[in-house]
Amino acid sequence: MDELEAIRKKKLEALQNQQAEQSQEHQAQEQLQQLEGMVKQVFTKKALERYGNIKTAFPERATQIIVLLSQAIQSGQLTQVDDNTLKEILKKITPKKKDIKITRV
Repeated sequence: MDELEAIRKKKLEALQNQQAEQSQEHQAQEQLQQLEGMVKQVFTKKALERYGNIKTAFPERATQIIVLLSQAIQSGQLTQVDDNTLKEILKKITPKKKDIKITRV
């Protein structure tokens, strides 16, 4: 009986941990949606299109953009985000690619 109770206790703890993780993920998604709603209000039409494309292709980068823009908006640095501004931010957060040169002998 002790083994059965230990197994039940472990299962219960695992389920509680899983539920806690899911609620944290849900809260993070809600916060991201709120930030995204705030930032989308200051996008121009072209910037909004570009952001949609970025979000589809690179969701992690889109999250970075939203966080950076929300901070800039809240601090008063930005009032309008156009396509060129979004391009500049993309250049800053995109990792540099190494140029590979192959020489034949």
